[in-house]
Amino acid sequence: MPELPEVETTRRGIAPHIEHKQVADVIVRQCKLRWPVCEDLAAVLAGQTVKACRRRAKYLLIELETGLLLIHLGMSGSLRVFSDGCVPPPGKHDHVDIVFSDGVTLRYRDPRKFGAVVWYEGAEEHHPLLEKLGPEPLGDEFDAAYLYGRLKTLKRAVKAVLMDNNIVVGVGNIYANESLFRAGISPKRAANRVTKKEAALLVAEIRAVLQRAIETGGSTLRDFVDSEGNSGYFQQEYNVYGRSGEPCRQCGTPVEKTVIGQRGTFYCPSCQK
Repeated sequence: MPELPEVETTRRGIAPHIEHKQVADVIVRQCKLRWPVCEDLAAVLAGQTVKACRRRAKYLLIELETGLLLIHLGMSGSLRVFSDGCVPPPGKHDHVDIVFSDGVTLRYRDPRKFGAVVWYEGAEEHHPLLEKLGPEPLGDEFDAAYLYGRLKTLKRAVKAVLMDNNIVVGVGNIYANESLFRAGISPKRAANRVTKKEAALLVAEIRAVLQRAIETGGSTLRDFVDSEGNSGYFQQEYNVYGRSGEPCRQCGTPVEKTVIGQRGTFYCPSCQK
């Protein structure tokens, strides 16, 4: 599933093409996604101008004059931008087109139909998908004091805590593995056994890993491509994720795999304690 860097890469790709532009039409070919697409979305959005394109956790938020369009890529969703005169015929999995007055088309594709395109007219912080989310890992609210304060009360494995969106949003499986390796913390360690110093280091490494992943366009996941159809390259820098049995890049010890919270978890038993 696309994680924060992949979603942020998508946001940065589409924002310059749609911000401050007027919607001319919306074509909905498939309403049955993870949640039903508003059947009269074309009538609702036509004539409205996009004020901003933002991200909250793994949701893309397209802010219009009377509300928000929330887009979640799910397991296999992607967004592509096409210019006037260069819009290919829709394929089987091209479910929604948003057409702008200058001819630009934003197309939502989702083979597995597990993503979402949701219209909402209330305040962002009151949307049921957003209201209980924790802080952004790249934002000022997520600092050493905050993380340590949350960890010290929990006995769950620290990796499971990092993947809890009520604690911090968008870290995801790949980047939790990589951040814990760089911080030298075993993913199996109880959260309340992480020291203040280690919490500060972990915050720094989470930020560094996510920022580097964004710089490299995210990871090449099975179905993920950015707004231009390109895959990411961060997987070339993985230290542990997906490398079970291979030598640790730092000490040579074979990387091990376990399961935490039903997710594959990779770590070096020598470098991470």
